[in-house]
Amino acid sequence: MANKSARRSRRKQKISLITNIIFSLITLTALTGCIILLLQNYSMRNESREVLGRLEEYEIREKEYIYTQEDLEAYSDSAALQALEQGRQDVLADLKTAISGGNSTAAVLRRFYPEDVVVYADGGYNFFPVLDALKKNDYVYDNFIQRENGEIVYTDETQINILSLKGIDVSKHQGEINWRKVAGEDIDYTFIRAGFRGSSEGKLVEDEYFQDNIEGALDNGIDVGVYFYTQAMTVEEAEEEAEFVIDLIEDYDVTYPVVLDLEESTSSSARTANMTQEEYTKAAIAFCEKIKEAGYTPMIYGNLKTFMIMLDLKQLEDYEKWFAYYDTPVYFPYAFSIWQYSSKGSIEGIKGDVDLNVCMKDFSNQSQ
Repeated sequence: MANKSARRSRRKQKISLITNIIFSLITLTALTGCIILLLQNYSMRNESREVLGRLEEYEIREKEYIYTQEDLEAYSDSAALQALEQGRQDVLADLKTAISGGNSTAAVLRRFYPEDVVVYADGGYNFFPVLDALKKNDYVYDNFIQRENGEIVYTDETQINILSLKGIDVSKHQGEINWRKVAGEDIDYTFIRAGFRGSSEGKLVEDEYFQDNIEGALDNGIDVGVYFYTQAMTVEEAEEEAEFVIDLIEDYDVTYPVVLDLEESTSSSARTANMTQEEYTKAAIAFCEKIKEAGYTPMIYGNLKTFMIMLDLKQLEDYEKWFAYYDTPVYFPYAFSIWQYSSKGSIEGIKGDVDLNVCMKDFSNQSQ
């Protein structure tokens, strides 16, 4: 009888132990679930902040939050989820407004990613973080005023006093130019193409209207700069191009910069088709240094792809920039002196279209 009682007691203890283990496992499972919910809640809150942080006009400023058991129980109705959903709705509404208003995809992306430079190239969109280490321009974009005739000027805060200079750039594509009439259009300066290197055979060629254009501009009191369309593949070729230009301009009063025109060739057989960013950058530096040694101001001309993809801007801080962008407001955070804002300009004395430029620095007063 005593043995039977002992066995019953041991069985009860065993059952009690198993019960305690089961309850412990249930408690542990519940605690694990709470921790998971807490981490999910925290992750969702961070995700909502990241989304909303990109949209300045929809930024949510939340007070410090302490998570409690009630938060976990009310997870589905949490403020983070509501904020995330509201942010999603705001983004969709803003996208709809922007797209229906005729904005391009690139323009919409640039609006939503102000901390990046967004570049459309080679069939896709590229995002480049704005680098603190590079010099920025300090222009007030609202002070770029577009007149009724399409001309853009840069003004002071009154938007009355003009601080910029009006210019054009020309080549053989404009044909014969009546420079007396051009001067009557209050043109302050012009950039004249000195020549180019062939994109396939690599031959150096003088622009057939170079001499007529530079003499016509100078004879009519217009300050002159020149540019050369490069297809240099090496440092040696870039130096050869610079020397070619220096020989052409040595007898003329060139007060505006001597410019390396670097653009992507549209030809699939272009000799520069497979060049790397480092190769482009080294060639650009070689050209600019030769120009500087000759006593002229070197400058690089290009568009977003030129400056953000083809070249390494970090190595080119010492050189002036001429930026081509045919939309308003101008979209480039880094330092530049001249903005080519149109390729469809109309100027008395020139048949057909001509490029229009606004310059924020008077190079004619710069010491060479």
